Amino acid sequence: MLNKQLKNNPEIKEIIIHTGQHYDKNMSKDFFDELDIPEPDYYLGVVSDTQGKQTAIMIERIEKVLSEEKPDWVLVYGDTNSTLAGVLTAAKLHLKTAHIEAGLRSYNREMPEEINRIVTDHISDMLFVPTENAMKILKNEGLEKRSYLVGDVMYDSILHYINVAEKKYKLSDIVPYAEYYLATIHRQENTDDINHLKQIFEAFGLLDLPVVIPVHPRTRKYLKCIKIHKNVKIIDPAGYLKMLILIKKAVKVLTDSGGVQKEAYFLEKPCITLRKETEWIETLENGWNFTVGIDTKLILEKVKETKTGFQKKYFGDGNAASKIVEAILNY
Repeated sequence: MLNKQLKNNPEIKEIIIHTGQHYDKNMSKDFFDELDIPEPDYYLGVVSDTQGKQTAIMIERIEKVLSEEKPDWVLVYGDTNSTLAGVLTAAKLHLKTAHIEAGLRSYNREMPEEINRIVTDHISDMLFVPTENAMKILKNEGLEKRSYLVGDVMYDSILHYINVAEKKYKLSDIVPYAEYYLATIHRQENTDDINHLKQIFEAFGLLDLPVVIPVHPRTRKYLKCIKIHKNVKIIDPAGYLKMLILIKKAVKVLTDSGGVQKEAYFLEKPCITLRKETEWIETLENGWNFTVGIDTKLILEKVKETKTGFQKKYFGDGNAASKIVEAILNY
């Protein structure tokens, strides 16, 4: 929705840079088409590599673009290596930077994303914050004066796109099950450690319903090394709209993704997080989300728990995008 706000504002010219970090030909095209996002003005073609090399190549290529375009603002999103590369490059070129989804902390510095978040927040000129808890974190780090509580742009998107998704797809277009659990796995801590992956899939195999897993391209190669129980149904990566349908219709969601945790929460779906911590602590209230790590016994235990009576949302009023645009124009 932020893209639409930027695109439709006559005072703003938006230039989109796609680093290529999270790139799958079909997934990327589907994402841009479904969300009506213009084709990137620059595609940098940076593929998977070591953390340092990937980030360095991004910095080199982003620098060429920013030096040529000389934008008034550089907006970076989330906590990826692309986020870090973008904010470092812009700061070195003395360009104003804004971080969308600022103030998140898992307090696990073994996660590359945690380092990216901290560095990006401390470099950026404007911090657009999704929750009150994230605001408190930034205040404690001395960043309150450049922080703006706007709500979550992902919540904006879901409020709009769930209706689009339900008009475009039926569940039967995606999977042949009326009842199932939805799972996603892509974190390096889970995919790169075969023992972790084995424990997770052992739990999936013991569940009482089919476990549908749209497989992230990065994860697929690791699945060759483990036993896949017949209860586990591997499907191709799903675009954004199909994922919304899969989440909404699932009995429960099991994931190591920060984004999917939130989407499950927004769609009032119980979630079991396959990590020991979460940056989205708001979702833990009232037992809507549990962090279980890779403990097979704990995964099974939490899946069996029944949860009803969704009570609160902490992620704004669905107008985060318009607040971000207004704040930038009034800076």
